[in-house]
Amino acid sequence: MHPAALLDLATELLRKVLAFDAPADGVLSSFFHQHRGLGQRERHTLAETTYAVLRRRLLFQHLAQSGRGPLERRLVLLGWQGGDDFVRTALAPDEREWVGRARGVDLSTLPDRLRHNLPDWLADPLRSTLGDAEFWPLVESLNAPAPLDLRVNALRARREDVTVALRDAGVEAVATPHSPWGLRVQGKPALNKLEVFSRGDVEVQDEGSQLLALLTEARRGEMVVDFCAGAGGKTLALGAMMRNTGRLYAFDVSGHRLEALKPRMARSGLSNVHPAQIAHERDERIKRLAGKIDRVLVDAPCSGLGTLRRNPDLKWRQSPQAIEELRAKQQAILTSAARLVKPGGRLVYATCSLLEAENEAIAESFLASQRDFVALPALEALERQKLTGAAGLVRGSYLRLWPHRHATDGFFAAIWQKR
Repeated sequence: MHPAALLDLATELLRKVLAFDAPADGVLSSFFHQHRGLGQRERHTLAETTYAVLRRRLLFQHLAQSGRGPLERRLVLLGWQGGDDFVRTALAPDEREWVGRARGVDLSTLPDRLRHNLPDWLADPLRSTLGDAEFWPLVESLNAPAPLDLRVNALRARREDVTVALRDAGVEAVATPHSPWGLRVQGKPALNKLEVFSRGDVEVQDEGSQLLALLTEARRGEMVVDFCAGAGGKTLALGAMMRNTGRLYAFDVSGHRLEALKPRMARSGLSNVHPAQIAHERDERIKRLAGKIDRVLVDAPCSGLGTLRRNPDLKWRQSPQAIEELRAKQQAILTSAARLVKPGGRLVYATCSLLEAENEAIAESFLASQRDFVALPALEALERQKLTGAAGLVRGSYLRLWPHRHATDGFFAAIWQKR
């Protein structure tokens, strides 16, 4: 495609994304569906340019003030990920000069908000939690694309054998530093075209998400509930931990998400998983299982701010008001899920949020109101699973994962046992 035409498409796409009336990945998917003639390299350029602008939106909007033409075109030029030599042929001499001048600005001279590219309501609590020494490394990590993590299906394969199979297919993978099932891949290979994927040896799953499943310490023959299962990434990990025995319920209010779990179950070889759509956290199905479940994992609906490397639009689409609404939902879901746990059973509360308001604050409120639950240290659970470097994954009694420290998405988890 001619550079000018691709630049025009990038401008059109960015205009749609910056409306913020839908998640960016959904907008991209719809846009590519409408433009089926685009090649893989062109799609990559459009997607990565869009995400580059979303990551540094405040900075680019500031720099764009000195340019001319449509704002979205100026933002695209500042975030362009398709090679400078390629796009230069589509630019007028004054545009080329402006891009060079704007990119040459010394960022250290700019206000903090233009350097960290976070809304104040998010930057302030993160800075308070981490301090300046770690806040800026976190910012740097959030402005970089995330690697691709895979979970080896222990029912079907060994990590060493999958590593070799991937290498033979031209994909280099290394063991993740903590999860015993994890492999990390750089780039974005067409995984679904590989035999190692189609036969169920691997699933895409961030290493942090794998660690959440490990915290449950689910065992053979138990009754386990994944309370907010979604498309089932953790469900499948739990089923493999249980060695395809016992009974594993995958609950979710979204039938659409549970439908996405079915082909993954088929690939995995699991037969102990029972997906069930529920109307709400007080559904009759839950009442029938009250006090009968060995392990309950509550991966609660949250802001998703721990996934900003993958979903940078979230920092512009979320708000303090939305966080407060989520907190009420998290508390209600956790309280209902707790009713499922039998005496001696385990409850794990998890989010993919960076904010203490959705994490420690919810956990502490739950423990204060639930006298029949006692907190368990995450470190002890991780050490029982023989995880390398377990001590570096916790803060107090909680699991606390950060992109800049652990190269995972941001995750939190608390563990309780019912008396």
